[in-house]
Amino acid sequence: MKAMVLTHICNLNKNKNPLELVEMPVPEPEDHEVLVRVSTCGVCHTELDEIEGRTLPPHFPVVLGHQVVGKVEKLGRKARRFKIGDRVGIAWIYSACGKCSFCKSENENLCEQFQATGRDAHGGYAEYTIVLEDFAHFIPEKFTDSQTAPLLCAGAIGYRSLRLTGMKDGQNLGLTGFGASAHLVLKIARHKFPNSKVFVFARSKKERDFALDLGAFWAGDTENRSSQQLDCIIDTTPAWKPVVEALANLNSGGRLIINAIRKEEFDKDYLLNLDYPAHLWLEKEIKSVANVARRDVSEFLQLASEIPIVPEVQEFALEEANQALVELKERKIRGAKVLKIY
Repeated sequence: MKAMVLTHICNLNKNKNPLELVEMPVPEPEDHEVLVRVSTCGVCHTELDEIEGRTLPPHFPVVLGHQVVGKVEKLGRKARRFKIGDRVGIAWIYSACGKCSFCKSENENLCEQFQATGRDAHGGYAEYTIVLEDFAHFIPEKFTDSQTAPLLCAGAIGYRSLRLTGMKDGQNLGLTGFGASAHLVLKIARHKFPNSKVFVFARSKKERDFALDLGAFWAGDTENRSSQQLDCIIDTTPAWKPVVEALANLNSGGRLIINAIRKEEFDKDYLLNLDYPAHLWLEKEIKSVANVARRDVSEFLQLASEIPIVPEVQEFALEEANQALVELKERKIRGAKVLKIY
């Protein structure tokens, strides 16, 4: 099978072709696994973190990609949940221990033995992949394969982020950064909280215009002050500056959710601008989001089908994975980028 593999970490600013197209054996599913013929795979900022070493794969070469959609091609000997031909999705959560307190409370995203698709195990930048049957998801008929891919990560992690805000209808929500996840959060928020206003902060005028097109109440640059104080803010950027600036827009008792696997180092000194009275006092909170649980994925897929939430996508061939990754690094974003395998 064809696959785009990462053989070593590198700086994407210097190496525009971090992935190599290779031929690999088609994997064989074990007892409770299923073999999936990959149709599409979303391109996520977490892949940049893997390529540049911020969340390091434990082995090389590795096939990236954790927003995987395809059809079940073969069943392991003890696999019973799916049948051949079923359309399934695979998300960032590849496996967990199933025994710890986190797993037993449906928070297996916090399990010490958490493993990630496309990092700890081969992912979807390939024609085939395998997954444990309990960690694959049925896909609603409403969506095409390309539309489904970003729902599995950008949508699911956005859904978890919004849930963790504790937001109530009528409260103001801020979104700082407006890529694949944030544009889906805006759609969820407008559905779940019809009396709330959504304020978007983004460096790019195209992203701000896109947010307004999707129904944002207000859109401004990262350093702008919103016209109203915000009760909840979700940060989806790789940078530190938006965190500090978001806190200045946060209302007393408000909560900032940081939706990022890792933050980059290039502007870390911006944290020196943090001023306790202006940014943190009056019981403001900061909470991170760590991975996703299976519950987040399944609940969000159902919600997305009901609303419905249809992502904006840009399609690339498997062989164009490097181009998609570089565009993501350079913030050339409108919606979500998706590799179309077949």
